[in-house]
Amino acid sequence: MMRELALGLRLAVGGGRMSGAALLRLAMTAFGIALAVAVLLPAAAVHHLVGAQAERKAAITQITQPRAGVAPLLAYNWYASLGEDFAQVTAVAPTGPSSPVPPGLSRLPAPGELVVSPELAAKLAGPDGGSFKAQLPGRVVDRISREGVSGAGDLTAYYGVPAAQIEAEGADSRKVYAFGRPYTGLGLSALMLGIILPTAAVLLLPLLIFVTTASRMGAAQRERRLAALRLLGLDSPQVKRIAAAESLVGAVLGLAAGIGFFALLRTFVADILPFGLRIFPEDLVPSWPLVVVIVLLVPGLAVGSALFGLRRTIVEPLGVVRQGKPVRRRMWWRWALTTIGVLLLAATLAFERGTGDTPAALALSVGSVFLLVGVAALLPWLVERLVERLHGGSPSWQLAIRRLQLDSGTASRVVSGLVVVLAGTILIQGVITSLASEDNRQATPHGVTAAPVQVQTTAAHEAEVGKLVAAAPGVTGVHPARTLMFRSGEQRDYGMVGDCVALRVQADIGDCSDGDAFYLTPAQGGAAPTGKVVLQGYSRTGDVNGPEWTVPGTIRVVRSDDAAKSGQSLLVTPGALHGLALPASSVAVYVSGTGDPQALTDDVARAVQPLAWNATATKSDYLGEFRARDQRLVESFRAVLITASLFVLAVAAMSLLMLSIEQISERRRPLAALSAAGVPIGVLARGALWQTGIPVVVGVVLAVAAGLGLTAPILRLADRPMIIDIPVLLTLAATTVAAVLVVTALTMPLLRQVTRLDTLRSE
Repeated sequence: MMRELALGLRLAVGGGRMSGAALLRLAMTAFGIALAVAVLLPAAAVHHLVGAQAERKAAITQITQPRAGVAPLLAYNWYASLGEDFAQVTAVAPTGPSSPVPPGLSRLPAPGELVVSPELAAKLAGPDGGSFKAQLPGRVVDRISREGVSGAGDLTAYYGVPAAQIEAEGADSRKVYAFGRPYTGLGLSALMLGIILPTAAVLLLPLLIFVTTASRMGAAQRERRLAALRLLGLDSPQVKRIAAAESLVGAVLGLAAGIGFFALLRTFVADILPFGLRIFPEDLVPSWPLVVVIVLLVPGLAVGSALFGLRRTIVEPLGVVRQGKPVRRRMWWRWALTTIGVLLLAATLAFERGTGDTPAALALSVGSVFLLVGVAALLPWLVERLVERLHGGSPSWQLAIRRLQLDSGTASRVVSGLVVVLAGTILIQGVITSLASEDNRQATPHGVTAAPVQVQTTAAHEAEVGKLVAAAPGVTGVHPARTLMFRSGEQRDYGMVGDCVALRVQADIGDCSDGDAFYLTPAQGGAAPTGKVVLQGYSRTGDVNGPEWTVPGTIRVVRSDDAAKSGQSLLVTPGALHGLALPASSVAVYVSGTGDPQALTDDVARAVQPLAWNATATKSDYLGEFRARDQRLVESFRAVLITASLFVLAVAAMSLLMLSIEQISERRRPLAALSAAGVPIGVLARGALWQTGIPVVVGVVLAVAAGLGLTAPILRLADRPMIIDIPVLLTLAATTVAAVLVVTALTMPLLRQVTRLDTLRSE
C-alpha cells in the first residue's frame, strides 16, 4: 500500500518533470483548500470567542446580595457621550478595607482618579481625545486589564468618588459585595440560528464546491495515467489508492497554507475587522475537536471527490472507458431540497406581520439553508435540461451547445458556488436596505444652529448647571427646558416646557413668543388635546404629579415632518402656564454660543465636569450624528458585502479559467482539425464564450429568484417594505459578465496555440 501511495505522490508532482498544467492544477487545488480552511478555522473559533467574552462578562457582574464580613463597595453607573459612542462609567467608593475590587483593577481608584478600558484609552489618545477627555471626570491613572472587560471594544471606566456623593443618589446607587456570577455557558437562541445558519451556508458552500471542483480538475489526464498503470499490471484497488494519494498532495499543501494564513490572520485580526469591531486575538482559538474535524474533513472531501469522479469510469490497460452514455442527473433529491426550503419559508405566512416568535425564526433559518443548498443542486440539472432543448443557431453557438450537452456538470458545479453567494448577497442587502430606509428620515430643525449644545441634568441641579455653563468661554445664552408628560385620563402626550429658543431645537415651530403653545403631529395629522391635563414629571422614585393645566384654545398644530423626534408632542412656553409650579423632572439646558459647535460643546462639558453624572453635555443634534453613523455603517456593510461577493466571484472565475484551459487542452485535436478545415479562430472563441456564459446566466437568474424569495418572508415578519438595491444587483451582474469575458480572453493564447497546423501534424 505504501508503494502505491508513494507513486501517487510522485505522479502528483510530475515525477520530477512537473509541467505547467500539472503545477497549475496543483496550485488551484491547494488554493481552494487553503481558502476553505482559512474560513473554517475562524468559524470554529467563534464559539470560543463568544464564550470567552461571556465568561468575562459574568466575572465582572456586580453581586449585590449581602455577604458577612464584607464591607460593600458603593457604585453608581452612568453613560458619558463620546461623539457617536457612549462610555459606561462606574463611580466607586469603598466603605471599608474589605470592599471588593472589580476584576482587571489592581486597586480601587481614589477620589478624582479614573481607570479606563484599553479601547477607551486608545480613543483618549486619538485625534478626538481632547473632546472625549472633556466628557469624562477625573484624571486617568491606569488601564483595566483584559480580565476586567468583556470585549476588546468595550468603552468602560471606573471613577473614584467620596462615599457621600454616591450615598446621596439613594435608590439609584448600589452596594456591591462581590464580583462574578457562575458562568453557565452559551445558549443558542432561535435568533442566533436565524443569523448563523444562512451566513454559514453563504460562506462555506461556495468554498466547499470550489474544493470539490478543483480536486476533480485534470481528470482526463489522471485517467490516462491510471490506464498506463493498469497496463503495467496494477489492479483496480491499487489504482484507486494511487489516485487518492495523487489528490492528497494538493489537499495537504492547501491545509498547511490555510493553517498558516489563519495564524497570520489571528495576529492582525484586531486591526482588520470592519465596522469598528474589536476582539482580543487570544480569544480567537478554534476548539480542538473542530480542528480535528476540519483537518480530516477538508482533505477527505478533496480525495473523496476525486474518487467519486471515477465511479462510472473503468480504467483499463488499453484505455479509459466510461460506462455507457452519460447518465441523466436525478432530479428528485434536488427538487426535494428546494421544496422543503420553499415550504418552510411559506409556513411563515401563518405568523402575523412584525412577529418575532421563535417558530417563525426557526422556519426562516432552516428554510433559508435548504433553499440555498437546493438552488446550488438545481443548477446542474437545469443547465442539462436547457441545453438538451437548444438546437440550431450560428456555428459558434452549436459548438458550445454540443459541448455542454456532452458535459455540463463541471461548469455548473463551479457556478453553483456563485449562485449561493449572489442569492445570499441579495438577501442581506435587501434586508439591510429595507431596514435602513425606515430610519434616519427625520431632518434636523433649523433651531439647532441657535443652540448647538445641550446639557442633561435634573431639576435639583438646574440652577447650578446654569451658573457653570454661563461662565464657560463662548457662551452667549442659557435656555433651560423641562421634559414633562401631559396626562388627561388614559391619554398621554409627552412634551417640553421652555423658552422659544429651546422649543425651536425640537421642531421648526415658526414664529414664537412667550405665552405660545404648540402641538406636534405626524404628517398624517392629528387633533391637539383640549380641556384640562395634569402636568406629570419624573423622579428616581417614579412619576410626580403636578398641577392641572387648561390647554389654551390658541394652541398651534405643527406638522412634525421636520421635527427632531417622531410622534405627538406638546411644546409649551412658560408664559402659557401662567405661573404654575412645575413638578420635578429631567431638565435639558440648551446653550447658545459663538465659534465651532464642537469647541463650544467641549468648553461646556469641562464647565460641568465637577457635577459628574448629574450633568452631561452633548450636541443638540446628537440624534443626527447617530443617524449619520448608522448610515455610514450601512454603507460600510454594503461595501464589505460587495467585496466579499466579488472575491467569491473571482474564485469562481479562476475555476472557470482552469476548466476552460483543461477543456481546450483535452480538445486540441478536434480544435486543430476544425481550424485546418477553415473554421475561423473567432468562431471557436465565441463558442468558448457561450460555453462558459450559458451556465453563468442560468445561475444568475436562479440566484436572483432565490435571493428575492428569501428576502420577502424576512421583511414580512419584520413588517418592513421590500426595497432592493438595484445598483448592487447591476454591479454584480456586470461583474459576472466581465468575468466571463475575461476568462474567454485569457484562454485565447492557448486556443491559438492548439489550433496551429503544426499541432495537428504532431498528433
